[in-house]
Amino acid sequence: MIFLVDYNLEGYALIFLGILTKLGWLELLPIQFVTFREAGLLMESSDRIVWQYAQAHQMLILTANRNMKDEDSLEQVMREENTEDSFPVLTIGSLDRLSEADYRERCVERLIEIVVEIDRYKGVGRLFIP
Repeated sequence: MIFLVDYNLEGYALIFLGILTKLGWLELLPIQFVTFREAGLLMESSDRIVWQYAQAHQMLILTANRNMKDEDSLEQVMREENTEDSFPVLTIGSLDRLSEADYRERCVERLIEIVVEIDRYKGVGRLFIP
């Protein structure tokens, strides 16, 4: 499973990767975190472009701040383009709490649950984690 990591979470993705490694999940599940830069997306890419890229490449978007400010906002794009086969957008519920080790570990546990049960979560649109 590949997570497309929003630019404001790049550092935390490395921490999540460390937690996954420490807990042994990377030996069991093929999980990868890809940044916008690695995907060839600009930091200022519209939410619509990010959504379409992620769906075309069967990626989960991991974000903390995408909103509904305009017609290309992530919320609007999901309302218009989400299908029963669409991969969900995972939104960190509290970016400020990512400084807490327990909160980060709960986020990782939720990521694992979603990856293991991905078919159950397709089409739901947005999931807040943990």
